[in-house]
Amino acid sequence: MAGTRTLTIIKPDAFGAGKAGKIIALLEEKGFTLKAARVLHLSTEQAQRFYEVHAARPFYGELVEFMTSGPCMPMVLEKAGAVAAMREAIGATDPAEAAEGTVRKLYAESKGRNAIHASDSDDNAAIEARFFFPELA
Repeated sequence: MAGTRTLTIIKPDAFGAGKAGKIIALLEEKGFTLKAARVLHLSTEQAQRFYEVHAARPFYGELVEFMTSGPCMPMVLEKAGAVAAMREAIGATDPAEAAEGTVRKLYAESKGRNAIHASDSDDNAAIEARFFFPELA
């Protein structure tokens, strides 16, 4: 998986606002191929485990609460250099700082309600993909 696949999650704000199709279309236009997707409503335990790396950060509780507030859509996408390409496609965490044409510039509400999660390294992409799609391992 290293180098060619990454995990992204359409977060509850964008999913609930009916933006999932537009986000997927934008990512496909940027050359990504959708390999796996599912809609689910994360439990508090699942969100805490997934975002465990941020447990000591001041926004952790708010992040867990947000990610359990409604359905989300984790996806595995494929493209050469997938992690870096996805980070570029989604834009800066704060939509006010995101480049034009990026997912967050187009669909995020705020820094906290930023529409989408993306893996930050090949190693984390593999770990995160297994979290939601163990059948791909």
